[in-house]
Amino acid sequence: MAAVGLALVAVIILFVLIVLLASVKIVREYERGVVFRLGRLVGPRGPGLILLLPFVERMTKVDLRTVTMDVPSQEVITRDNVTVRVNAVSYFRVIDPAAAVTNVTDYIRATSQIAQTTLRSVLGQSSLDELLAEREKINAELQRIIDEQTEPWGVKISIVEVKDVELPQSMQRAMARQAEAEREKRAKIIHAEGEFQASQQLSEAANVIAREPVALQLRYLQTLGEIGTEKNTTIVFPLPIELLGLLPENLLKSEAEAPKKR
Repeated sequence: MAAVGLALVAVIILFVLIVLLASVKIVREYERGVVFRLGRLVGPRGPGLILLLPFVERMTKVDLRTVTMDVPSQEVITRDNVTVRVNAVSYFRVIDPAAAVTNVTDYIRATSQIAQTTLRSVLGQSSLDELLAEREKINAELQRIIDEQTEPWGVKISIVEVKDVELPQSMQRAMARQAEAEREKRAKIIHAEGEFQASQQLSEAANVIAREPVALQLRYLQTLGEIGTEKNTTIVFPLPIELLGLLPENLLKSEAEAPKKR
């Protein structure tokens, strides 16, 4: 009998130790423990050491760290009827552990589904040009809408970013032709502006020469200097038209009739 009593006492002590160990929980700094007492919500506890009433209280741990979630790639039809394939990434964290446990079964999966449907909805209301040029505006709109829908779950959406936009090959070729035409347009505008400025400068130079005839002579001398620097076999001397008026009329007539006699 004594042996049986000792065995029974040992079993009772072991059972008590197991119950006590099961009642002691450790919650890390980045976690919170949502405690239920006989099925009723008591509230979040932690971090640190938590003691639960045996067979009365149960605890569910919730991670408060930021979760990085990839939104799967999917096809979206934009407002101007262009089919594109986009994917995104979202960053969120739990700010209300009790709501994340009691208001939704799986807050991570629920947030993922909301992000996918919102991505299709928002991008479907945007044109292709807006999707490519106003990415920050679209990201802010996505973040606002998803955050409003996940707020009852105690989930805070901090960032939503559209990562990649895949265009059809035909659209890529059309955009390349458009960009090439735009560059040619800019080149022609710049060339026309240069011609216009050059004509203005030439007009001003002509006015200066008209007012100061000596300027034309100085230009002649400068041209001769430039010709002399080169290794040329022929040198052209510019002759002002005004000098022809100083030549004798008989010399001019003989020069004009010489080709006829030949």
